[in-house]
Amino acid sequence: MIGKIMGYARVSSTEQNLDRQIEEFKKHVPEENIVTDKASGKNLDRSGYKALKGALGLRGGDTLVIMSLDRLSRNKADIKQELEYFKENNIRLMILDLPTSMIQVPDNQKWIVEMINNILIEVLSSMSEQERNTIRKRQKEGISVAKAKGKHLGRPCISYPDNWQQYYSQWKSNQITAKKMMEALNLKSTSFYKLAKQYQLNDKSS
Repeated sequence: MIGKIMGYARVSSTEQNLDRQIEEFKKHVPEENIVTDKASGKNLDRSGYKALKGALGLRGGDTLVIMSLDRLSRNKADIKQELEYFKENNIRLMILDLPTSMIQVPDNQKWIVEMINNILIEVLSSMSEQERNTIRKRQKEGISVAKAKGKHLGRPCISYPDNWQQYYSQWKSNQITAKKMMEALNLKSTSFYKLAKQYQLNDKSS
């Protein structure tokens, strides 16, 4: 039994138009089998795509047609995951922007399709790894440059209010409560106790 052919079209927002993708799909897919989404490709959490893989969607022996790999997702790790899912479930992926994936082969030459899928997975894996390494390298370079310029990294430092010492002395001598001091200096409790601890340590070391 020959499996069904389905199409998946996606644009990133409701303002964008799906017509171009749908018109291209009609050359390969019955119109009633075209599933669409108007949603971001940052992850796979999309109603149309979930339905495509749900109870009434793709099965072993079926074919899925998409315009390009980024219609599945913008995330390379997600794309790799989906390619592996299709392979494991015997679902053929045909990509209109990738003519080699559109080759029709007889049953005794299905290894050609599998080879193409394996190459895609390998290429995407390499690209993802390279991208991760590049990001890490740029982060390290950015930190080094920032440190060389004397910039503080991490959470911003809390500075002492102008009249800190006056209120601090009153607080330490029990003339005012910590709450009153916080209100007077407009400090949150976490900032107040952090400054108090820091001030006390500096006072002991001086």
